[in-house]
Amino acid sequence: MTALAIRGAAVGDLEVMGRLGALLVQEHHDFDKLRFIAPTPDTPRAYAAYLGTQLANTEAVVLVAEQDGKVVGYIYAGLEGWDYMQLRGPAGALYDVVVDPSYRGRGVGRALLESVIAELTARGAPRVVLSTAEQNEAAQRLLSHAGFRRTMIEMTRELTEES
Repeated sequence: MTALAIRGAAVGDLEVMGRLGALLVQEHHDFDKLRFIAPTPDTPRAYAAYLGTQLANTEAVVLVAEQDGKVVGYIYAGLEGWDYMQLRGPAGALYDVVVDPSYRGRGVGRALLESVIAELTARGAPRVVLSTAEQNEAAQRLLSHAGFRRTMIEMTRELTEES
């Protein structure tokens, strides 16, 4: 087994990233079917298409983890300015971190996280913020060990008959 490599994502990575993004959608939907969107058969393609638009975005950082020539995870973050809705100043924002289930627990997520933090720091971000699903305890452990602290709690109230 070769060493894990973290590198900038490329167009050729999008199909795998779309599949991983669809896993993220499914996992969140499984956590809370009312709060999170349901995946569809088109989700991998749509997710890949969206991430493809971010590869050329100078405010975005999209990295992949590669082992033995195979993309086994990705991370997507961006630089954001002042946000009065969030009551915060400029920050790096972490949007996605996804590791192929068969590679979890091997340090892939931590390596992606450290790499994106280094890149956001190099680009001048004074802090990194993110949201994680309440039920995603594995992600919360990873983030806590990486020095993140809880600062916000999202609450949802459904206003439809489904609730």
